Amino acid sequence: MSYEFSEGYHIRNQGAPHYLTFTIEGWIDLLSRQIYKDLLLESFTYCKKNKNLEVHAFVIMTNHVHTIWTAKDNNLSDVIRDFKTFTSKSFIKIINETPESRREWLLHMFNFYSRQTLANKKFKIWTNDNHPEEIFSQDFFYQKLLYIHQNPVRAGIVYEEIDYMYSSATNYANRKSIFEIDFLLA
Repeated sequence: MSYEFSEGYHIRNQGAPHYLTFTIEGWIDLLSRQIYKDLLLESFTYCKKNKNLEVHAFVIMTNHVHTIWTAKDNNLSDVIRDFKTFTSKSFIKIINETPESRREWLLHMFNFYSRQTLANKKFKIWTNDNHPEEIFSQDFFYQKLLYIHQNPVRAGIVYEEIDYMYSSATNYANRKSIFEIDFLLA
């Protein structure tokens, strides 16, 4: 007997706000460098301006990103696909064109995760699953928001969530932030 594996997490309502997790293949700490985190923020900005994405919350960790997003054009899956495709290609370009002490290892690993032969030089940066969870209530939103903002605290990077620069925690504390978010609930 054969069983097909299914996560059970799917985006059913393409226009509803969703909690999402984007994970680097193999939990590789690619996002430990500022250049990669800044690229993600630039991509968030692009998606806001050109794809009608609302970014309600985020945290960029070393090997994964948590967000709460809404696609105003009811096309969240398309926005996610485009975001992941663009950032993957951009990450590979940065790895190849800037000083990166881990260059050979990163390229080898991302080629390995693409399940291709080394001769094909295909690279897979993000895992396939985004673990989407629709935000269905104010309580659930605040539960996910707290989880997102506490991530760097739980990881031992900062003592206080508002001290982590690559997070929307500062936005919710009405402090200067590195990225302008779209508040979902007041």
